[in-house]
Amino acid sequence: MCQPLKDSHIFRLTDDTGMFQHAKYGVPDPTKGYTTDDNARALIMAVMLYERFGQEKYLALVYRYLSFVLNAQNREGRFKNFMGYNRDFMEESGSEDCFGRCLWALGYTLASAKTPRNVKDTCRYLLQKALPHVASLRWPRAKAYSLIGLTCLDMQETEEHVRNLAESLAKQYEEHRDDHWNWFEDGLTYSNAVLPWSLLAAYRVLGEQRLLDIASESLAFLERITFGEGYFKPVGCHGWFLKGQPRAEYDEQPLEASEMLLAYLEAYRITSHKRYLDRARKCLAWYHGDNSKGLCLIDPETDGCYDGITEKGLNLNQGAESIISYFIACLALDVYQ
Repeated sequence: MCQPLKDSHIFRLTDDTGMFQHAKYGVPDPTKGYTTDDNARALIMAVMLYERFGQEKYLALVYRYLSFVLNAQNREGRFKNFMGYNRDFMEESGSEDCFGRCLWALGYTLASAKTPRNVKDTCRYLLQKALPHVASLRWPRAKAYSLIGLTCLDMQETEEHVRNLAESLAKQYEEHRDDHWNWFEDGLTYSNAVLPWSLLAAYRVLGEQRLLDIASESLAFLERITFGEGYFKPVGCHGWFLKGQPRAEYDEQPLEASEMLLAYLEAYRITSHKRYLDRARKCLAWYHGDNSKGLCLIDPETDGCYDGITEKGLNLNQGAESIISYFIACLALDVYQ
């Protein structure tokens, strides 16, 4: 467990609608409103907190964030994403990535042994409306997030979707892979680790060796790129890493460390190879100063997580994605301590 794991910034960022998207330094910024992306991930975090500590304050967060996701689903079953401080959504349907993150959150919450029956019933209701849209997903990360969520559930209900999503990602990998580039696209951009992670999860429930082979090879490729200096250094978000071009060094974002950690834990869960667990610990250490700048991303004054590492140092804003990513990483790794 991260010591100490303090939740004050989580409650500071959360009002009676949900979790604010941004903060100006450590102060919640209402002018930037909310996103379903953040509240779906916050739901996962809240469930993990309730699983770990069993405190009513965390169950209250589960209800708060699930209520946000419930409000975000449109009549067709997709999810709106951006909401202003006035509680009005700014779009009728959000991105496919938002859809996938919602499926991940709903799948995780529904599968938890700790969540109350009415919470599960609400998740099931939302999933039933969303599932008809899974087959039309086009973007790889949306497929990956959806796959991760669906592998949490009873395969009798989701096996066809799981197989189709896994096959689609496997084919995309085979189309882009060559002797020197073991990846699903011609570039490494954001949330890279969810792609091998999702195929590891698919292998866990389907048992198809091809999925494990692709997941292992692509995770090893990503590791070579992000652990070249011995510590975790994600691909920078200002330019990414396009095939045949230099990689962007900055900014490094907290989400990348968390999702890489989760991918390693899935690999460890499947293979029992200790090196994966060791790598997961190195991903968590990124938050605590084992990184390119030697700087801790946790603010001892607010208990928030800084929004990333820039070329000049820390991004001192402390938004939702950062603190959620840190808490999910801590709580996920704690299971294996």
